[in-house]
Order: sequence, then C-alpha cells, then structure tokens
Amino acid sequence: MNCDDRADIIRRIEADGNHRVLHRVSIGEEVERLADNLENTSIGVVIDVETTGLNPKIDKVIELAARRFLFDEAGTIVEIESGRCWREDPGHFLDAEIIQLTGITDADLVGRSIDSDAVEELLRSAQIVIAHNAEFDRKFVERRLPQVAGQAWCCTCREINWATAGYDGRSLGWLAAQAGWFYDAHRAGNDVDAVIALLQVRMPDGRTALRELLDTSGDTSVLLKARGASFEVKDALRLRGYRWDPEEKVWKREVYGSAVMDEEFWLSQNVYAPQFRPRDYGPERTEITWFERHA
Repeated sequence: MNCDDRADIIRRIEADGNHRVLHRVSIGEEVERLADNLENTSIGVVIDVETTGLNPKIDKVIELAARRFLFDEAGTIVEIESGRCWREDPGHFLDAEIIQLTGITDADLVGRSIDSDAVEELLRSAQIVIAHNAEFDRKFVERRLPQVAGQAWCCTCREINWATAGYDGRSLGWLAAQAGWFYDAHRAGNDVDAVIALLQVRMPDGRTALRELLDTSGDTSVLLKARGASFEVKDALRLRGYRWDPEEKVWKREVYGSAVMDEEFWLSQNVYAPQFRPRDYGPERTEITWFERHA
C-alpha cells in the first residue's frame, strides 16, 4: 500500500467524526533536518531516565536516554540529532514491577554502565535540559552525575498549560494520544521522542509548545512555603494546589508572575489569619529560576 492509498483510507475512517487514527511517533535514528537555515539557533536536550524506584536518595538509574535538537527564536525545532541511550547495572536484582513497567531485565543490565563523560558533554552543550517530569528526572540525573548540576531545566508536564490548549491530563502517553500519536511508553528513548514530538505542537495562541515552555520556564517564580500553618487548614492548602513535602514537613507551591501577590493575599486570609492559629506570621518566600527549579 502506497502513502496516497493509506492517507485516503485514514481520511475515510475519520470522515464521520466518530473515529480517529493514531500515528506512531516517528523520529528517525539519523540526524533529521527540518529547516534549511540553522543560523541563530540554540541547543536543547530532552532527557528521560528509568530507575529502580522513586526515591533518588536510595534508588538508581538503570536507563538514561537523551536527544539533542536545535531550535530557533520562535521555538521551532529545526534539527533533531541522533538519540543516545545508556543502561547501567544497579548492582542488585530488579523488582518484578520495575521489569514489568520498563521491559528491562536483569540480563539487560549485567556489566553495563552509563558513559558519564559522554552524558556530561551532551548536557553541557545545551542551553536547556527538558524532561516531562523534571522534578523526578533532574534529581536522579544530578545524583548520578553531580558534575552536570546547575543547568537550566524545563518541565513539559507542569510548565506548558495543556488544559488551555484543550488537552485533558498531563501524562505523556495521554498527551501524545490526544495530539494524534502513540508510542511504546516507559522506555527512556521512546519517551524522549514523544516529548520532542509534543514540543512541536501548535498552541491556540500560535506559539509552539516549546516556545510556551521557554517563556514560562524562563520567568522567575516564587516558591511559597506555608511555614507554621495549622493542621486544620491542610485541606484548603491541598485544594489550592499546595503539595506536602514530607522531608521539610511543609506545604509548598510555586507561583509565577502577577499571581504571587494574589497568592500571598489568599494565604493571609486562609492560613495566617488569627482564627486559624498559625505558628508564623506569613509564608517563607524564595525566588526560583530554571537553574534551581526541580532540583
């Protein structure tokens, strides 16, 4: 079946509005040039890790994939380089659920190790590092490779407003499906390619998803920690979007731009007002840039 025949069949299937055909995320293994002019471009790297568990203090990276790309000022990707992927033996047997989730077995990892120098060179060459759940990936990457700490990181899960673009949820596989693609999830290289595909989506305001990501991530935000909040306001904080940090034992939320003043007013009325018996006078306030964010 040639391409024209396949395209005609897809049009006929989708014509009644009751069916939709998903296409496999397809980014070639070789360098893919998407534009003729590569002048005045910047370098980004998308990264993803598979790990032995969720705790970066005790769990280990077993697979690390990364792919570098060039993008212009408009946030248009103009070249995608070959993907790279490394595996590493954690020094112990994998839990059954990790094998089921990732498809990686103990035999796949025996004697394998991440090329630290190659990963460092790749990441150091980039102006931005992108992951779909950067708070997870960054901690594991910087624990395994402390020499690359302190770079600018962006998160496609939290720093693109997918809801205003008509998307439901923020999981990578579901976002890809809503954009018209499918892929074999929970393998680091496939997840990287899915992120790169999503970065090229056009948002309702005409920007690419990458451009929106850069605009959001590049702004300085404020991390508000509700120190001294009483137990009775925990539900209000959770519904407001605050997350409980079990290590610091504090509710916290990151806020951008003009929303900071509104948020501090909300805290004054709903957390630090005398009737709620707070143990402090107001929240702890820390300015955050993409060099510290997600670390």
